[in-house]
Amino acid sequence: MDFMAPIQMEPLLPPIGYGNKILLIGSCFTEHIGNALAEHKFAILQNPHGILFDPVSVYHSMVRYIENKPYTVDDLFYLNEVWQSWHHHSRFSGGNPEAVLEQMNGTLARAHAFLKEADWVVITLGSSFSYRLNGNNPQATLSGLNVANCHRAPGQWFDKKMLAIEETVSLLDNLYHRLRIFNPTLKILFTISPVRHLRDGVVANNRSKARLIEAVHHMVDKFDRLYYFPAYELVIDVLRDYRFYDVDLAHPNYPATEFVLGKFTESCIDETSRQLMKEIRPLMIARRHKPFHPETKAHQQFLKTQYEKAKRLMEQYPFLDLKEEIAYFSQRQT
Repeated sequence: MDFMAPIQMEPLLPPIGYGNKILLIGSCFTEHIGNALAEHKFAILQNPHGILFDPVSVYHSMVRYIENKPYTVDDLFYLNEVWQSWHHHSRFSGGNPEAVLEQMNGTLARAHAFLKEADWVVITLGSSFSYRLNGNNPQATLSGLNVANCHRAPGQWFDKKMLAIEETVSLLDNLYHRLRIFNPTLKILFTISPVRHLRDGVVANNRSKARLIEAVHHMVDKFDRLYYFPAYELVIDVLRDYRFYDVDLAHPNYPATEFVLGKFTESCIDETSRQLMKEIRPLMIARRHKPFHPETKAHQQFLKTQYEKAKRLMEQYPFLDLKEEIAYFSQRQT
């Protein structure tokens, strides 16, 4: 008897491999994929504006990377004792506006350069709900502006709207053509976040996800070099159990995330790269190891072994960047 519904997962063609440059953008689940790729030393750039949930925010951020138009002090506002941007996650906020702008524009410049040479963009959409400033906010001239993050501002400053399928399709269609002009060889992999937005209500969350799924599949069916990875379906329809959720009943927990990442590796990463990932993973685990007795000969031998392994891997695979690991293991040898 089968206790899990089967899911048809066609291998990604062409698959992702070492040597590819991958930009990831979107919801918090994007960062699960991005962190796993980064840990295995793929060349990635992840969420240059911070976590984004809705298609409008993803669209505007991607267009900004293409145009590389710097942010100015006029793009900032002061709230809760820090300078912030309606287009960025709160991790970019700070008490000094010049420092905030320096961080934003530095990241923007890196995103522009990276995207120009990227092989893949992974876009994870989380919600069809869009938040826009209304006339109740102190900057009346910004009324109608879509915000990527509400930054704990008063709720009455915003209007909340669920985007129609046609609106999301229009945004993604426009973005696709902008990206094709900017980087003609770029490929796009869409995913829908399995994180449940329960604050919207169960019914509204399902409507929101359904609209994203329909819009993304419209795009994938319409254009070449667009693909879909079923992260949402793997959690909602294959695992399908609250034991795979965190205590908030909204976020997939560690076993669920590892399950999805395993399926991603199987279906989206080429065989040669998968084998190399198996060699790199023990080295990354060793890097996080915290010894009880670092002065012992056994630990010193452990460090020497890991150092030699890292050196060998870099010599064998010149595209790998293991400089931090090599420095870590060499500095701790006596």
